[in-house]
Amino acid sequence: QVQLVASGGGLVQAGGSLRLSCPASGSTGSVYAVGWFRQAPGRQRELVATITAFGSADYADSVKGRFTLSRDNAKNTVYLQMNSLNPEDAAVYYCAASTDLLGLPRGSWGQGTQVSVSS
Repeated sequence: QVQLVASGGGLVQAGGSLRLSCPASGSTGSVYAVGWFRQAPGRQRELVATITAFGSADYADSVKGRFTLSRDNAKNTVYLQMNSLNPEDAAVYYCAASTDLLGLPRGSWGQGTQVSVSS
């Protein structure tokens, strides 16, 4: 079992930046993929970005060029750097971990962290 604790959300003005953190504990050796999802009120959950154990990252078209994933293996932590935020990015952001990319929706999830963007 893997435990995740997402943090780093907050309120920023449009154009601002935030960095979300997702430290993992427990059976982290079984984790192959970590993903960030977001869900805004009245909208479907959206996969924002994923990163594999080999460091291969992928992004939703809506965040490409603005969001960047990184990982600190020594700290078992994945970071999501979010730049040029706009009101459409406002949502609760969740991190998830799984033994494979397709398994992320059914993997281990942390509690969400709220991102709010003022225009």
